[in-house]
Amino acid sequence: MSTLQDFGQYETAWCPGCGNFAILQAVKKALVASGLSPHQLLFVSGIGQAAKTPHYLNANVFNGLHGRALPLATGAKLSNPALTVIVESGDGCNYGEGGNHFLAAIRRNINLTMLVHNNQVYGLTKGQASPTSQKGFVTKAQPGGVLAQPFSPLAVAVAMRAGFVARSFSGYEEHVTAMVTQAIAHQGFSLVDILHPCVSFNKLNTFTWYKERCEKLPDDYSPTDWEAAMKTAVKWGDTIPIGLIYKNEQPPYEENFPVLKKGPLAKQGVDKKALQDIFSRYL
Repeated sequence: MSTLQDFGQYETAWCPGCGNFAILQAVKKALVASGLSPHQLLFVSGIGQAAKTPHYLNANVFNGLHGRALPLATGAKLSNPALTVIVESGDGCNYGEGGNHFLAAIRRNINLTMLVHNNQVYGLTKGQASPTSQKGFVTKAQPGGVLAQPFSPLAVAVAMRAGFVARSFSGYEEHVTAMVTQAIAHQGFSLVDILHPCVSFNKLNTFTWYKERCEKLPDDYSPTDWEAAMKTAVKWGDTIPIGLIYKNEQPPYEENFPVLKKGPLAKQGVDKKALQDIFSRYL
Protein backbone atom coordinates (compact mmCIF):
# COMPACT_ATOMS: atom_id res chain seq x y z
CA MET A 1 0.00 0.00 0.00
CA SER A 2 1.41 3.39 -1.00
CA THR A 3 1.66 6.39 1.33
CA LEU A 4 1.82 10.13 0.78
CA GLN A 5 5.59 9.96 1.32
CA ASP A 6 5.92 7.57 -1.64
CA PHE A 7 4.87 10.38 -3.95
CA GLY A 8 7.60 12.71 -2.72
CA GLN A 9 7.91 16.22 -1.40
CA TYR A 10 9.53 18.89 -3.59
CA GLU A 11 10.15 22.62 -3.61
CA THR A 12 7.72 24.26 -6.03
CA ALA A 13 7.84 27.36 -8.21
CA TRP A 14 4.32 28.52 -7.36
CA CYS A 15 3.34 31.79 -5.69
CA PRO A 16 2.36 31.65 -2.00
CA GLY A 17 -1.41 31.25 -1.79
CA CYS A 18 -1.74 29.54 -5.18
CA GLY A 19 -4.50 26.94 -5.35
CA ASN A 20 -2.11 24.48 -6.98
CA PHE A 21 -0.67 23.57 -3.56
CA ALA A 22 -3.98 22.22 -2.27
CA ILE A 23 -4.67 20.42 -5.55
CA LEU A 24 -1.28 18.70 -5.46
CA GLN A 25 -1.92 17.49 -1.92
CA ALA A 26 -5.43 16.33 -2.83
CA VAL A 27 -4.13 14.41 -5.84
CA LYS A 28 -1.57 12.62 -3.66
CA LYS A 29 -4.33 11.66 -1.22
CA ALA A 30 -6.46 10.39 -4.09
CA LEU A 31 -3.61 8.24 -5.42
CA VAL A 32 -3.14 6.69 -1.98
CA ALA A 33 -6.91 6.16 -1.60
CA SER A 34 -6.93 4.46 -5.02
CA GLY A 35 -4.22 2.03 -3.90
CA LEU A 36 -1.85 3.14 -6.65
CA SER A 37 1.94 3.09 -6.51
CA PRO A 38 4.18 5.52 -8.46
CA HIS A 39 5.23 2.89 -11.03
CA GLN A 40 1.58 2.24 -11.98
CA LEU A 41 0.98 5.85 -12.97
CA LEU A 42 1.62 8.04 -15.98
CA PHE A 43 1.00 11.77 -15.65
CA VAL A 44 0.91 13.73 -18.90
CA SER A 45 0.92 17.52 -18.82
CA GLY A 46 1.23 20.45 -21.19
CA ILE A 47 2.62 23.91 -20.47
CA GLY A 48 1.69 26.24 -17.61
CA GLN A 49 1.83 26.56 -13.85
CA ALA A 50 -0.74 23.76 -13.45
CA ALA A 51 1.23 21.61 -15.88
CA LYS A 52 4.17 21.73 -13.47
CA THR A 53 2.19 19.74 -10.90
CA PRO A 54 3.40 16.29 -12.05
CA HIS A 55 6.98 17.57 -11.73
CA TYR A 56 6.41 17.57 -7.97
CA LEU A 57 5.34 13.92 -7.83
CA ASN A 58 7.16 10.60 -7.84
CA ALA A 59 5.56 8.96 -10.88
CA ASN A 60 6.11 8.40 -14.59
CA VAL A 61 5.72 11.82 -16.22
CA PHE A 62 5.60 13.03 -19.82
CA ASN A 63 5.65 16.81 -20.20
CA GLY A 64 4.29 17.56 -23.67
CA LEU A 65 3.62 20.62 -25.78
CA HIS A 66 1.09 23.33 -24.97
CA GLY A 67 -2.39 21.85 -25.33
CA ARG A 68 -1.13 18.49 -26.57
CA ALA A 69 -1.31 16.36 -23.42
CA LEU A 70 -4.41 14.40 -24.41
CA PRO A 71 -3.06 12.90 -27.68
CA LEU A 72 0.06 11.73 -25.84
CA ALA A 73 -2.03 10.30 -23.02
CA THR A 74 -4.28 8.53 -25.52
CA GLY A 75 -1.33 6.88 -27.24
CA ALA A 76 0.15 5.80 -23.92
CA LYS A 77 -3.12 4.31 -22.70
CA LEU A 78 -3.70 2.39 -25.92
CA SER A 79 -0.18 0.98 -25.96
CA ASN A 80 -0.25 0.08 -22.26
CA PRO A 81 -3.80 -0.29 -20.89
CA ALA A 82 -2.37 -1.43 -17.56
CA LEU A 83 -1.20 2.11 -16.79
CA THR A 84 -3.37 4.54 -14.88
CA VAL A 85 -3.09 7.63 -17.08
CA ILE A 86 -3.82 11.11 -15.74
CA VAL A 87 -3.70 14.33 -17.74
CA GLU A 88 -3.06 17.39 -15.58
CA SER A 89 -2.82 20.94 -16.87
CA GLY A 90 -4.61 24.29 -16.81
CA ASP A 91 -7.70 25.83 -18.36
CA GLY A 92 -5.72 27.65 -21.04
CA CYS A 93 -3.73 24.56 -21.98
CA ASN A 94 -6.62 22.10 -22.03
CA TYR A 95 -9.54 24.24 -23.21
CA GLY A 96 -7.64 26.71 -25.42
CA GLU A 97 -4.72 25.21 -27.31
CA GLY A 98 -6.03 21.72 -26.49
CA GLY A 99 -9.70 22.36 -27.15
CA ASN A 100 -10.07 20.07 -30.16
CA HIS A 101 -8.22 17.25 -28.37
CA PHE A 102 -10.63 17.72 -25.45
CA LEU A 103 -13.59 17.13 -27.76
CA ALA A 104 -11.96 14.10 -29.39
CA ALA A 105 -11.15 12.46 -26.04
CA ILE A 106 -14.76 12.83 -24.92
CA ARG A 107 -16.07 11.33 -28.16
CA ARG A 108 -13.71 8.36 -27.95
CA ASN A 109 -14.24 7.84 -24.22
CA ILE A 110 -10.59 7.01 -23.57
CA ASN A 111 -10.11 5.45 -20.13
CA LEU A 112 -8.10 8.25 -18.57
CA THR A 113 -8.57 11.03 -16.04
CA MET A 114 -8.26 14.71 -16.98
CA LEU A 115 -7.60 17.15 -14.13
CA VAL A 116 -7.96 20.78 -15.13
CA HIS A 117 -6.66 23.50 -12.79
CA ASN A 118 -9.13 26.22 -13.73
CA ASN A 119 -8.11 29.66 -12.42
CA GLN A 120 -9.71 31.53 -15.34
CA VAL A 121 -6.44 33.11 -16.44
CA TYR A 122 -3.09 32.27 -18.03
CA GLY A 123 -0.73 32.28 -15.05
CA LEU A 124 2.60 31.20 -16.55
CA THR A 125 2.51 33.77 -19.34
CA LYS A 126 1.62 36.59 -16.96
CA GLY A 127 -2.08 37.07 -16.88
CA GLN A 128 -3.83 37.26 -20.23
CA ALA A 129 -7.41 36.02 -20.42
CA SER A 130 -8.04 32.28 -20.80
CA PRO A 131 -11.01 30.54 -22.47
CA THR A 132 -12.84 30.47 -19.12
CA SER A 133 -12.26 34.13 -18.18
CA GLN A 134 -15.46 36.02 -17.53
CA LYS A 135 -16.76 38.56 -20.01
CA GLY A 136 -15.46 42.00 -19.05
CA PHE A 137 -12.40 40.60 -17.24
CA VAL A 138 -9.61 43.19 -17.59
CA THR A 139 -5.99 42.17 -18.15
CA LYS A 140 -2.86 43.80 -19.59
CA ALA A 141 -3.55 41.97 -22.84
CA GLN A 142 -7.28 42.83 -22.75
CA PRO A 143 -7.32 46.38 -21.30
CA GLY A 144 -10.86 46.91 -22.56
CA GLY A 145 -12.04 43.69 -20.94
CA VAL A 146 -12.77 40.28 -22.42
CA LEU A 147 -15.35 40.57 -25.20
CA ALA A 148 -16.16 36.90 -25.77
CA GLN A 149 -18.42 34.67 -23.72
CA PRO A 150 -16.48 32.22 -21.52
CA PHE A 151 -16.09 28.61 -22.60
CA SER A 152 -18.18 26.28 -20.44
CA PRO A 153 -16.24 22.99 -20.28
CA LEU A 154 -18.73 21.16 -18.08
CA ALA A 155 -21.69 22.06 -20.28
CA VAL A 156 -19.79 20.89 -23.36
CA ALA A 157 -18.72 17.65 -21.66
CA VAL A 158 -22.24 16.86 -20.44
CA ALA A 159 -23.77 17.79 -23.81
CA MET A 160 -21.41 15.26 -25.43
CA ARG A 161 -22.29 12.69 -22.74
CA ALA A 162 -18.77 12.33 -21.39
CA GLY A 163 -18.38 9.34 -19.07
CA PHE A 164 -17.64 11.30 -15.88
CA VAL A 165 -17.95 15.06 -15.37
CA ALA A 166 -17.19 16.74 -12.03
CA ARG A 167 -16.20 20.09 -10.60
CA SER A 168 -14.42 20.93 -7.36
CA PHE A 169 -12.72 23.85 -5.62
CA SER A 170 -9.19 23.91 -4.19
CA GLY A 171 -10.52 25.49 -1.00
CA TYR A 172 -12.23 22.17 -0.22
CA GLU A 173 -9.24 19.85 -0.33
CA GLU A 174 -11.12 16.75 0.83
CA HIS A 175 -13.76 17.36 -1.83
CA VAL A 176 -11.06 17.53 -4.50
CA THR A 177 -9.62 14.27 -3.17
CA ALA A 178 -13.01 12.58 -3.37
CA MET A 179 -13.69 13.77 -6.93
CA VAL A 180 -10.25 12.71 -8.18
CA THR A 181 -10.55 9.31 -6.47
CA GLN A 182 -13.93 8.69 -8.11
CA ALA A 183 -12.61 9.87 -11.47
CA ILE A 184 -9.69 7.45 -11.37
CA ALA A 185 -12.02 4.57 -10.50
CA HIS A 186 -14.37 5.36 -13.40
CA GLN A 187 -13.88 3.24 -16.53
CA GLY A 188 -13.85 5.75 -19.36
CA PHE A 189 -13.04 9.43 -19.88
CA SER A 190 -13.21 11.40 -16.63
CA LEU A 191 -13.07 15.19 -16.33
CA VAL A 192 -12.52 16.98 -13.04
CA ASP A 193 -12.55 20.76 -13.45
CA ILE A 194 -10.96 22.25 -10.32
CA LEU A 195 -11.56 25.94 -9.62
CA HIS A 196 -8.76 27.74 -7.80
CA PRO A 197 -7.39 31.24 -7.29
CA CYS A 198 -4.44 32.81 -9.10
CA VAL A 199 -3.23 35.26 -6.48
CA SER A 200 -0.90 37.09 -8.88
CA PHE A 201 -2.98 37.68 -11.99
CA ASN A 202 -6.66 37.17 -11.22
CA LYS A 203 -7.90 39.71 -8.71
CA LEU A 204 -11.56 39.04 -9.57
CA ASN A 205 -11.97 35.29 -9.04
CA THR A 206 -10.24 35.17 -5.67
CA PHE A 207 -10.30 32.46 -2.99
CA THR A 208 -13.07 34.38 -1.20
CA TRP A 209 -15.01 34.84 -4.45
CA TYR A 210 -15.05 31.08 -5.04
CA LYS A 211 -15.70 30.25 -1.38
CA GLU A 212 -18.81 32.44 -1.33
CA ARG A 213 -20.24 30.78 -4.45
CA CYS A 214 -19.17 27.13 -4.58
CA GLU A 215 -21.95 24.93 -3.25
CA LYS A 216 -21.83 21.14 -2.97
CA LEU A 217 -24.55 19.24 -4.79
CA PRO A 218 -27.28 17.86 -2.49
CA ASP A 219 -27.21 14.19 -1.45
CA ASP A 220 -30.32 13.41 -3.51
CA TYR A 221 -28.81 14.77 -6.74
CA SER A 222 -28.65 12.08 -9.46
CA PRO A 223 -25.61 12.34 -11.78
CA THR A 224 -27.19 9.86 -14.22
CA ASP A 225 -30.01 12.26 -15.14
CA TRP A 226 -28.67 13.91 -18.30
CA GLU A 227 -31.24 16.71 -18.49
CA ALA A 228 -30.70 17.65 -14.84
CA ALA A 229 -26.93 17.50 -15.41
CA MET A 230 -27.20 19.93 -18.33
CA LYS A 231 -29.10 22.41 -16.19
CA THR A 232 -26.53 22.01 -13.41
CA ALA A 233 -23.54 22.32 -15.74
CA VAL A 234 -24.60 25.74 -17.05
CA LYS A 235 -25.17 27.25 -13.59
CA TRP A 236 -22.62 29.97 -12.95
CA GLY A 237 -23.10 33.10 -10.89
CA ASP A 238 -24.06 33.64 -7.28
CA THR A 239 -24.08 29.84 -6.95
CA ILE A 240 -21.56 27.48 -8.59
CA PRO A 241 -22.41 23.79 -8.09
CA ILE A 242 -19.53 21.45 -7.27
CA GLY A 243 -19.55 17.66 -7.19
CA LEU A 244 -20.20 14.79 -9.60
CA ILE A 245 -22.46 16.43 -12.17
CA TYR A 246 -22.85 13.66 -14.74
CA LYS A 247 -21.87 10.02 -15.12
CA ASN A 248 -22.62 7.14 -17.45
CA GLU A 249 -21.24 3.64 -17.91
CA GLN A 250 -20.55 3.48 -21.65
CA PRO A 251 -17.64 1.11 -22.44
CA PRO A 252 -14.22 2.73 -22.82
CA TYR A 253 -12.59 3.09 -26.22
CA GLU A 254 -9.93 0.44 -25.55
CA GLU A 255 -12.53 -2.32 -25.47
CA ASN A 256 -12.91 -1.94 -29.24
CA PHE A 257 -9.46 -3.48 -29.79
CA PRO A 258 -9.21 -7.22 -29.03
CA VAL A 259 -5.42 -7.09 -29.16
CA LEU A 260 -5.36 -4.87 -26.07
CA LYS A 261 -7.05 -7.58 -24.01
CA LYS A 262 -3.77 -9.48 -24.16
CA GLY A 263 -2.03 -6.75 -22.17
CA PRO A 264 0.53 -4.05 -23.03
CA LEU A 265 1.74 -4.19 -26.64
CA ALA A 266 5.37 -4.13 -25.52
CA LYS A 267 4.91 -7.44 -23.72
CA GLN A 268 3.16 -9.26 -26.54
CA GLY A 269 6.25 -9.85 -28.65
CA VAL A 270 6.56 -9.56 -32.42
CA ASP A 271 5.24 -12.03 -34.98
CA LYS A 272 8.22 -11.88 -37.32
CA LYS A 273 6.53 -13.90 -40.06
CA ALA A 274 3.55 -11.52 -40.12
CA LEU A 275 5.96 -8.58 -40.22
CA GLN A 276 7.89 -10.12 -43.14
CA ASP A 277 4.62 -10.68 -45.00
CA ILE A 278 3.75 -7.00 -44.59
CA PHE A 279 7.19 -5.89 -45.79
CA SER A 280 6.97 -8.21 -48.81
CA ARG A 281 3.95 -6.31 -50.11
CA TYR A 282 6.14 -3.27 -50.71
CA LEU A 283 8.93 -5.07 -52.61
